Amino acid sequence: MKIYKFGGASMKDADGVRNIPKIIQNIKEPLVVVVSAMGKTTNAMEMITHAYLKNDRVTLKNKLIEVKNFHSKIIKELFGNENGSESFLEQFEHLEVKLDKKPSLHYDFEYDRIVSFGELMSSAIINDFFYQENLKFNLVDIRTVLKTDDIYRDANVNWELTVELMQKTFNFDISNIYLTQGFLGGTLTNLSTTLGREGSDYSAAILGFALNATDVTIWKDVPGVMNADPRWYSDAQKIDQLSYNEAIELSYYGAQVIHPKTLKPLQNKSIPLYVKSFLNPEQSGTIISSSKSKKFDVPIFVIKQNQVFVTISPKDYSFIPEDKLIEIITIFKKYRIKINQMQNSALHFSACFDKNRHTDELFEFLKSDFFVRYNENAELITIRNYNPSAIEQMTKDKIILNSQVTRKMAMFVLVV
Repeated sequence: MKIYKFGGASMKDADGVRNIPKIIQNIKEPLVVVVSAMGKTTNAMEMITHAYLKNDRVTLKNKLIEVKNFHSKIIKELFGNENGSESFLEQFEHLEVKLDKKPSLHYDFEYDRIVSFGELMSSAIINDFFYQENLKFNLVDIRTVLKTDDIYRDANVNWELTVELMQKTFNFDISNIYLTQGFLGGTLTNLSTTLGREGSDYSAAILGFALNATDVTIWKDVPGVMNADPRWYSDAQKIDQLSYNEAIELSYYGAQVIHPKTLKPLQNKSIPLYVKSFLNPEQSGTIISSSKSKKFDVPIFVIKQNQVFVTISPKDYSFIPEDKLIEIITIFKKYRIKINQMQNSALHFSACFDKNRHTDELFEFLKSDFFVRYNENAELITIRNYNPSAIEQMTKDKIILNSQVTRKMAMFVLVV
């Protein structure tokens, strides 16, 4: 059996949704279709969450209208009128009911309850469209079978229970095609959780692992894994083949085409991962497998923007030994800061990370024991297979705040 995952870019409009049945219609094997929220809906749902918790009713109302109008436009083109998807209207009504109630004081809990509606509304529309296209399938609410702990916004999978429930639920004697959501999970008490931003790829990998899939395919708006983001690098080239290890390295350093957690479950069972273009499904794309990567000497560029670069030094001018380093990293973890690059010397510790809503709290906490210096709006550039020309190209006319160079990798924290 196969797993096909369709991301938000592949469902940003009605044409994208129509493309899904075209891609799956010739598949003879059992298939699970995993869908993300449509377009940039997750971003909009995050804004709704923020307005809801701030009791900003004006912004909340306006953002809700935007979300409904965006989906209604797609529905009108698919079904002939904007009320053509009853399943969507039901989900949107559930969202409105939720937002009419007073929020709790737990931001991450409320985030998962609200943002999860992006995937629920997306799968609702596709559910009704599949029925219109006379496709025989079953819809599964992924929250009932992908069980997690209650670490909201970055939940950990209960693997044993999840495998048991998925194998029991996805019964291909009943249906050859199943439709479900990515990104979402559910606690033992059936509360919604999410697997971390861009976690739909991870959902597909979990399904692949649990159901012993022959392969998993992620459908993207690019021809495959590229050596750079084509949106900012016009000479980007497709990489035909990668090993799991090479792909894990790239995803860890921020390559956005693959979620960092996606590859490990597939590697554990040697399940190939294909990254293919939903616009040109006949093209080969990129395969990630246990085979060694084909020789690819061209530099691979990964850029992470909106970074914070901080350097801290103990106020008592003491050294930073191993136990102090562990303490510092634990503080970052407490504030749910994912460190993308770090470096330490006798008196200084530096880290580059994605800015989040806890960043200011982190700095205030650190200031009690450390001198704290930081830069915002920095860029973290990672170059795999670097050469002098590639480094010059990426760092020219920019201030280098920090650099790390190894045999295969060069990393630079830059400000323009």
